[in-house]
Amino acid sequence: SATTAPTQETAAAPIAGVATKPATVNANRKVGGEVGDLAPEFGGIDAWINGNPLIMEELRGQVVLIDFWTYTCINCINTYPFLKDMQAKYADKGLVIVGVHSPEFEFEKSYENVVAATIKDDLVWTMAQYNDFITWRRYDNRYWPSEFLIDKDGVVRYTHIGEGAYAETEIAIQELLAEIGS
Repeated sequence: SATTAPTQETAAAPIAGVATKPATVNANRKVGGEVGDLAPEFGGIDAWINGNPLIMEELRGQVVLIDFWTYTCINCINTYPFLKDMQAKYADKGLVIVGVHSPEFEFEKSYENVVAATIKDDLVWTMAQYNDFITWRRYDNRYWPSEFLIDKDGVVRYTHIGEGAYAETEIAIQELLAEIGS
């Protein structure tokens, strides 16, 4: 089961969904973390680990899996094998995994601790390290771990809270990669 977010968060949890039909992005589309929303921009990032700063607009044309995690959460740790598998299978086909480290405890706010955890656990995808929960709130997130799958047009097409649903998530990744011809 997923770990609940800090009590300061009051937004509704993302609705678990399945990949929806492709949608044309338009100026009237809501920005947020629900399926069908335009994916919000990263905000409040203190540092980037394993890569350069990322901007959602620059990720257009690719499939993006945003993983909200924290390095001492057992539920998050249990998702590492799946994330590593997805990285190995699909990174060269257009999947970009972005870990958004969102600390649950005070000691998890340390950049050095987050870097040490990524090295220890061999987490090689790009990680955003921050402590202010700005990106978390933009996605209306409330849980660790939470995954948001973004299509080539920057639209949230699938969400999952907690561990599990690995086969369903991989199918959604494959469907979105097929849309970019991969």
